[in-house]
Amino acid sequence: MKKSSTAQRGSTGFHGAWRLVAFEEETPDGETVYPYGKDAVGSLIYDSSGRMSVQIMRRDRMSLSSASWNIAPAELIKTAIEGFTAFFGTYVVDEANGIVVHRVEGHVLPESVGKELQREFVFSGDVLTLKPSANRRVIWERVRPREKTST
Repeated sequence: MKKSSTAQRGSTGFHGAWRLVAFEEETPDGETVYPYGKDAVGSLIYDSSGRMSVQIMRRDRMSLSSASWNIAPAELIKTAIEGFTAFFGTYVVDEANGIVVHRVEGHVLPESVGKELQREFVFSGDVLTLKPSANRRVIWERVRPREKTST
């Protein structure tokens, strides 16, 4: 995998908040599909202490029929969960191989807790592309701090 294409090197290039641009998957016939929809929303945070968290959601998820999830029908809960993913843990960057490893401490799917998830990465300016697999791309844009306003 090609190394970062900007001056951002090592884990410091990851530090900060990132906004989801696209979650894309290429089918065997070459078509690009969007598992969370073309207008998915997401947040990815990497901090300087080696912690990370990510959330990705379909915008068009159906609302539960009840304000209380514990009395909603199981099928509605299943549909809501299928349109959302999230996990948190620690991360390490293997700059030489262009890989970031997410060590999962908590995940919406219990069987993913304890896993080490490798993602190839490429920086292009303020855009970070993570590749969880050969056919999947998750594209993020750096969130810049708001300018302070004088009061």
